Amino acid sequence: MWQLAWWWMLLLMPLPWFVRRFAAPEYMDDDAALRVPVAAEFDDLFGTGSRGVNKPRLLMLWLIWSLILLAAARPQYVGQPQSLPMTGRDLLLAVDLSGSMDERDFQLNGEWVDRLTATKAIAKEFIERRLGDRIGLILFGREAYLQTPLTFDRATVQIFLDEAFIGLAGQETAIGDAIGLGIRTLSDAGIQQNRRVLVLLTDGANTAGVIDPLKAADLARDRGMVIYAIGIGADSVMVQSLFGVREINPSTDLDERTLTTIAEGTGGRYFRARDIEAFQQIYAILDELEPASVEESGFRPITERYHWPLSVALILGVLWALAGLRGRLTGSASAAADRG
Repeated sequence: MWQLAWWWMLLLMPLPWFVRRFAAPEYMDDDAALRVPVAAEFDDLFGTGSRGVNKPRLLMLWLIWSLILLAAARPQYVGQPQSLPMTGRDLLLAVDLSGSMDERDFQLNGEWVDRLTATKAIAKEFIERRLGDRIGLILFGREAYLQTPLTFDRATVQIFLDEAFIGLAGQETAIGDAIGLGIRTLSDAGIQQNRRVLVLLTDGANTAGVIDPLKAADLARDRGMVIYAIGIGADSVMVQSLFGVREINPSTDLDERTLTTIAEGTGGRYFRARDIEAFQQIYAILDELEPASVEESGFRPITERYHWPLSVALILGVLWALAGLRGRLTGSASAAADRG
């Protein structure tokens, strides 16, 4: 069906009539410094003058005015009701932005990249597949921040994740504070029957914050929140040193024991992402999380159509101006012939 979002704009329809009816005309003083020599030509241009009102041209002006007002009233087409799939899952991504995420131990498209870049690349596909989930984003380092509240707008979540950079929240790692912020965010979501999931991505141990990670995990379990922890980082990389090439472990700071306890204590699982392939497998497993079923939500798509009457008004306005110009040129030619 059709509707006008700003229908009250149509109340301005008689405005030109009121202006013509009640506004007093201004006459040029005889002593004016500037005089128009052939005023009749301008009268002909607007459809008035000694021959009276040009009704067809006046009707066209009225039609143009009506179309402009119709466009300003914002005509909209309301489509058929459609169902929006609702999985009943509230899912938070908590991404570590501490200084250690700058370690380049992931290969992406044949190039060595840092851990945050690899996280963004794989998380993009994961987020795109979360149709029906409400997704939120927590960024943490020394502090934890809710970057994106729970929303169905997956594109916005992806944009904010892409804009994140290492050190944005500090150089240290506050895992407990990130979990605590996740608990508060999911508790404030307002839908009790939804499955509450926190995906925690980190490459280190808790070195900052005021909340102990294990205590935060206990509180999460009591609130019915499931935590899936992902430890990021390779087991070994080859580096060049003064004594030649040697193998090192860039993930010595990763506290896998604590992360495993956190995940399993809330009914979740702990995963280890050592490379891009492992990352992809982990997200594939997370895609299979069992949702709590709720009814689908319906909506009716709305399409703006204001450009239709506006385009017609523009075309008619150009035709009206060209017709007036043609009449003026014809009148000037006739006057010149009479003088000749």
